[in-house]
Amino acid sequence: MKSGHGDSTRNVEAMRGIAAIIVAYFHCRVIAWIGIRHFVAGHYSHFSLDTALAYLTIPFVWGSIGVPIFFVISGYCIHRGHAARLARNPLYRLDAGDFLLRRFIRIYPVLFFALLLTFALDSFSANFWPHNDRLGDVGLSAFAGNLLALQGVTAPTYGSNGALWTLSLEIQFYALYPLLFAVRRRIGSNWTLAGLVVLGAVSYALLERRGVIVFTSYWASWYLGAWIAEREVRGVRLNDRVVAVVAPLMLVLGCAAPTQYAQFQLWALAFAPFLEWMLHAPASRSLAMRALEKVGEFSYSLYIVHIPVCVALVSWRFHSIKPVSIFWSMGFFLIALALAYAFHLLVERPAMGVLRKMSARRSAARASLPSQAPLSVDGRR
Repeated sequence: MKSGHGDSTRNVEAMRGIAAIIVAYFHCRVIAWIGIRHFVAGHYSHFSLDTALAYLTIPFVWGSIGVPIFFVISGYCIHRGHAARLARNPLYRLDAGDFLLRRFIRIYPVLFFALLLTFALDSFSANFWPHNDRLGDVGLSAFAGNLLALQGVTAPTYGSNGALWTLSLEIQFYALYPLLFAVRRRIGSNWTLAGLVVLGAVSYALLERRGVIVFTSYWASWYLGAWIAEREVRGVRLNDRVVAVVAPLMLVLGCAAPTQYAQFQLWALAFAPFLEWMLHAPASRSLAMRALEKVGEFSYSLYIVHIPVCVALVSWRFHSIKPVSIFWSMGFFLIALALAYAFHLLVERPAMGVLRKMSARRSAARASLPSQAPLSVDGRR
């Protein structure tokens, strides 16, 4: 049975929350724990809760899977509304100025204050010796480079906040989306995806392998979400058996891939059919799913602040020496989660409020317009 749009929205939000938790704890585990190899080599007790949790968290070695999940969800969420309008009216054209303004309001207040928070937390962490090896450049040029989405191109990581490299890619995706939408209108969704796959391979060979990280290498992964949105508005679905085979196979191949780039492409292919399946699944109202939806609401804030928070905690409590007990990584993750929610309330939610007011004004303006005859195929009334 097909779910309603509200169900699909809740499922997407929950998946966003899962991805954020996976990535955030992956980083906290790396920053605030000695790691499974050193733990085993240290011959610590084999019959303790610490040991059991150490082994149970081994899957988080592949915790970067959350990044391609974010890419696919982002492509879906950005394109879904425009895909629906295009399906209703083949002459629909994207208002590029409005789109870019809305993306700017959604992204930049959070990014700006996250960079300030990174500066403050890294300055605090630098007071403890030895310095954490994740502390990096917090100068003005690095600050500006990250604001301009140039990390990985001409700008270094800003301080300890290595997660910002994917946000730079997202901003680049958004900046070029009006062009991508125009290409899709001209050649169709399937050919657009095929072209981006070829572009990604060329970009990897010429840029990624030389240390230049730019959107073209990951554009196909992002557009997979848009491709799923196109299928959803047309009522096209993959067979459930195909999903059951393709998603696990791509997941396993991604875990075994020799490079992070290959992992990301395969994991995006694994998640895309799963996303399509989840869009038609009824949303669970269990406590766990509601909690994941809640995390999904502030997943952007969690993603963008968790690393400097964890680095500051390890620098303060252990002087950057990674603890033996895995409980510290879990505790620090929970602290990062709480601080990210506070950051969401103070910074992200007001920006979202501005967007809601813009949408309300637009809806009111449209409602006040006199009714008009529909457009014919050639665009005349």
